[in-house]
Amino acid sequence: MRKKSARDEHGALRAAGAVAVAIGRNPREFVGIVMGTIAIFAIFINALFLQKGPHPAPIFATRPFVTSEPVPAPRPALLPPAVAPDSAAPVRAQLISDIQRELNRRGFYDGVADGVWGAKTDAAARDFAQAAGLSMTVEANDNFLRALTASRTNAARAPAPMRLDPIAELLAPSKRVTAVQRALSEFGYGQIKPTGVYDAATRAAIEKFERERRLPVTGEMSDRVVRELAAMTGRPLE
Repeated sequence: MRKKSARDEHGALRAAGAVAVAIGRNPREFVGIVMGTIAIFAIFINALFLQKGPHPAPIFATRPFVTSEPVPAPRPALLPPAVAPDSAAPVRAQLISDIQRELNRRGFYDGVADGVWGAKTDAAARDFAQAAGLSMTVEANDNFLRALTASRTNAARAPAPMRLDPIAELLAPSKRVTAVQRALSEFGYGQIKPTGVYDAATRAAIEKFERERRLPVTGEMSDRVVRELAAMTGRPLE
């Protein structure tokens, strides 16, 4: 038994010596063999244990590269729009007050300058526009105020209409006659000045209106004529 083990040891020493001699004679080939062996083992280890997906995959496991996405900045909270004070109302009231004072100074308006464009102010403004021969739209604006200030037209200078029927003048209310005259003039039934007096021009305009509306031609300012005019203008004439 001892002889066999000694023989094995002697054989191993001889093999090791032969390997050492071979390495000494061919060191480059030995290094290449060792590197090739290590590479083969690395490939087997990577294929069997390290790959998580199909080939190609890295030889050695690497940590995934995580790209940090930019975090969007938070949007500022939307504040409700600030409510601007209604500054147009005082300006309009002041404008209307100036118009009313000018109309009052010229004798077309006898009310209070309250800054409200009511029926009385509208009637006075239209009377002035017709007396002055203005072709502009009668509204509460700067253009009308400038025209009113620049004009020299006064209510006292308007020519007195010819009175053909004094009884009709007494029976018909002046405001009603003025409203009818203004409506007839606006819709082209005659060049009538809203004086509030029933005259020949007013009678002719009413007759023309009655013929076009297929009403009995009387030339009188009847309730039916007033109702038809109010329906045509879209506003009450009383």
